[in-house]
Formats: sequence, C-alpha cells, structure tokens
Amino acid sequence: MRNLIIILLSIFIGASTANAQELNATVTVLTPRIQSSDKKIYTTLQTSIYEFMNNTRWTEDKFKTEERIECSIQIEVTERVSTDEFKGSIQVSVRRPVYGTSYNSPILNYKDEDFNFRYVEFQTLDYSEAARNPNLVAVLAFYANLILAVDYDTYSLYGGSPYFTRVQTIVANNSNSSDPGWKAFDGVRSRFNLSENFNNPIYKPIRTLYYEYHRKGMDLMTKKKDESIRVIAKSIEGLRRVNVDKPGSVIMKTLFDAKADELVNIFTPAPADVKNDVVQLISECDPSNLVKYQKILQGGN
Repeated sequence: MRNLIIILLSIFIGASTANAQELNATVTVLTPRIQSSDKKIYTTLQTSIYEFMNNTRWTEDKFKTEERIECSIQIEVTERVSTDEFKGSIQVSVRRPVYGTSYNSPILNYKDEDFNFRYVEFQTLDYSEAARNPNLVAVLAFYANLILAVDYDTYSLYGGSPYFTRVQTIVANNSNSSDPGWKAFDGVRSRFNLSENFNNPIYKPIRTLYYEYHRKGMDLMTKKKDESIRVIAKSIEGLRRVNVDKPGSVIMKTLFDAKADELVNIFTPAPADVKNDVVQLISECDPSNLVKYQKILQGGN
C-alpha cells in the first residue's frame, strides 16, 4: 500500500511539474499612507492576487516549474475610498534568465499610477476572457498577458504577438470603464497607450530589439562576448528611427526603465568605437539617464 502511495505521489508531482503555470510572481501590497490600524484586508488582497497571477492558466503551452517567468507585482494602496474601494499604483517588473549563467536580465519595469479597484476581503478573483471583468481582475490580466508577451518576444521574433493582441482586447473591453488608464486621453503612461505602442508597427524595431538583444546577444555572451556586445549594439540601432518618429513614447521609456543599468554594465568594457556610438544613441533616446550613460565612456568610474 505504501509503495502504491509513493508511486501515485510521484506521478502527481511529475504531472504538476510538467504542467506548471506560466508565472512565478512575487506579490507585495504596501500601505505606507494608510492610517487604519486594521490592515488585515491588505494581507488577504496580497494573497488573492498572488494566487490569481500564479494559479491562472494563461496559455496553452506547457511550462516546467523551472521555466516559469520570474516577475514581481508591487501594489501601493494610497487611499481607501470606502469599505471596498481603493486607489493606488501597481508596478510590474519581469526578468529573463540568460543562457549559461545565473544572471536574470530585466526585460520590463513599468509603474502604473492610475490603479483604482474594488475588493472585498477573501474575495476570489476569476477572469473571463470573453467578458468585461472587475477592474482589479482586468488590470491584473492586462499585466499577466503583457508579461507573457514581452517574455515570448525575447525567445522568438515577435513571438509575443498573440499576447499583445490579448492586451489590446482587454483594453477594448474596458474602453467604457469609468476607471482611469483604459482610454487614449488618460495620459501618455496609460494602459491604453502602452498597449497601442506594443501593437503599433511603428514601434516594431523595439520588439525586434527584444529578440536580437536577448536571444542573439545575451544568450551567447558567455561563449562569444565581443561578438555578442556588437550584436546588442546593432539591435539598439533600430531605436534611432523610432526616436525620430515618436520621441518620448511610453514604450521607449519602459524599455530604458528596465535596461539602463544593464546597458552600462554591458558597454563599459566594450571597444571605444562601439561604446561611443551606443552612448550617443541611447543618450538621445533616454536623456533622463544621461549621467548613467556617461559612465560608459568613463570606464564605469
């Protein structure tokens, strides 16, 4: 009998490992501005979001446990409007393992300042792809699919397209919502504009960069370092046209929010001709990090 139980457990564990969900999300809910002494609801909110993001099956693909996408969801609740209504922000970051190393390359770092939602303690979060969902669920589903889309783009050229389409559909389903972030006039850094950018052919060089930078550059860094650095530099060249046509776009800002520090680390030891061209370009595309990029030319000092 004991042997039978062990066999059954092994089959169960093996099956669950082979069919793990796609996301390995850490979730944090912060309430530094909330004065209430009873904050238990925020703990249950954190648990509900954690279970929703990690237990929902977002694709038809099979993931092993170690293949799940590493990501972080940080929510800061700034105001409790009523018993079940809240205002705050949500920050999403995504990391991708680099082949042959223990390093995880940041591929997305985005803060959404317009996050309003309703939540009742111990509420179960359920998502319907075919219908409009409560804003909490809709926003989380939006970012779950964005995480998938960006990650898939780093492994195959435009591989994230189905998930960018889902992101676009979620925006469309919420176009009549009274909650902020879903409409064109909700600001440059709205979910609407983020979705529009990723689905707009004008910004395709950025999606091309995601693939060439990671699959042809970072993943070969341990074997062909000099060649990989030049591949990454060439992938960045595609940003020049985008910056001329659409300066200050949310997708460009999102890219550099994730990559600025990594770019410094990659190009500081690069040959002078490579680093000079790269610094000039990325400084034009991302002037907010100009001081960081100057360190490349200074040798990192």
